[in-house]
Amino acid sequence: MTTTQDAPAGVLDISGEVLISADSHVMEEPDFWHSKLPDNLKGDVPEFPPRPKTGTEMDDQRPGGYDPKERISEMETDGVSAEVLYPTLGLRLFSLESPEAQEACFRIYNDWLMEYCSIAPKRLVGIPCISTYDIDKAVAELHRTHEGGLYGALVWQVPYPEPELQFTSAHYDKLWAAMQELDVPAHLHILTGFDYSAHTNFGDRRGNHLLAHRGSVNLKLQSVTNSLFDLIFTGVFERFPKLKVVVVESEIGWIPFVLQQWDYYFKRFRESRPMPMTMLPSEYFYRNCYATFFNDYVGGQLLSWWGQDNCMWSTDYPHPNSPWPNSRRVLAENLGHLSAETIHKLVNTNVRKLYPIEG
Repeated sequence: MTTTQDAPAGVLDISGEVLISADSHVMEEPDFWHSKLPDNLKGDVPEFPPRPKTGTEMDDQRPGGYDPKERISEMETDGVSAEVLYPTLGLRLFSLESPEAQEACFRIYNDWLMEYCSIAPKRLVGIPCISTYDIDKAVAELHRTHEGGLYGALVWQVPYPEPELQFTSAHYDKLWAAMQELDVPAHLHILTGFDYSAHTNFGDRRGNHLLAHRGSVNLKLQSVTNSLFDLIFTGVFERFPKLKVVVVESEIGWIPFVLQQWDYYFKRFRESRPMPMTMLPSEYFYRNCYATFFNDYVGGQLLSWWGQDNCMWSTDYPHPNSPWPNSRRVLAENLGHLSAETIHKLVNTNVRKLYPIEG
């Protein structure tokens, strides 16, 4: 199932390691939804611009993004044995304000993803998009897609700005309970929901360099940090101790510092400001949470003493910043200071703890 490539001189030899990417992507056609939606919903869904021309900075037109048979071939070229798959254009649809349109778009995408992953169901793990405006419908779609071969749920990282839809409310409890029963994880991916990505289109971010850099770092981390805080401090993992949540594509270097600070203030004020928690915030993270990384030098250095059981390597294929087709070389160069045992956890066993991937 795996291919081997020679490791460059001077770095750890991982040529025999079975690599699994915990965050890769499919590529939807720009007219993917408008060509399938009923006319009464098309006005609620953005029209995506044509793809960039091949060879440009934003080109991500690897054929495997659309064709699963080509994807398997390109995985072999890169020495990657299995991948966990997320949408690309579909990430933006988490900011739709029409529940009906969002539910319809996600159903269209999930049906397509089922077919895509059916080519190699133990090598391509598809994560369905789940609309959570109506939690009963969300639970029904979770079960439908699970029966269809998809796994877990991608939910918005930043909910719609109404109090009853925040992660601090009990709105999601039926969904968390269903996911705990099915033993499948929830996923929080960047660019999903009502944060900077919902109010600034991709063209504007590329044109406004200040906004682009602020959004890429500051606002991205603010979004995921707040959501993770809400899940931990409102007792979600206390009520659902077997629920797993995966933080996707927000890198990892920031996490141990934040956990340290949360623990400090929780212990300092636990008597005067009680929370519905019986453990430290960091203990919930280590028991219930995972995070993916692919381009994080700081996080890579920290992995020598932190996060070895909760972090998962990824390629972000087929996006432009993916190391394809040199993932093995780049991985060895970036994480070659780690032990072979630690690398095996990061690129293999941690992912297998969450997803049904064959050896």
